[in-house]
Amino acid sequence: MSERLDESKIEQLRAWGTGLAENGGADLRATGRAILMLIEEIERLHIDLWTAQAAHTEPPLEPAGEEPLERTLRARLGRVRARK
Repeated sequence: MSERLDESKIEQLRAWGTGLAENGGADLRATGRAILMLIEEIERLHIDLWTAQAAHTEPPLEPAGEEPLERTLRARLGRVRARK
């Protein structure tokens, strides 16, 4: 179990989680929902990681000598980029 979770493994877990959540007794449904919740958290963590990495690799967005309007627009653009 030392291998990392790649996309195919996550999809396999998603299929198992969906199958359990839709079929079986209460315990199996709860187990399936838990698997699906963990997959969602993994995906959110991947997005957070990508966002953090992007923030460290992009050059500063405020060149010297900008006008206030340019600075405001550049800051808004930076916030939009950070959300992706």
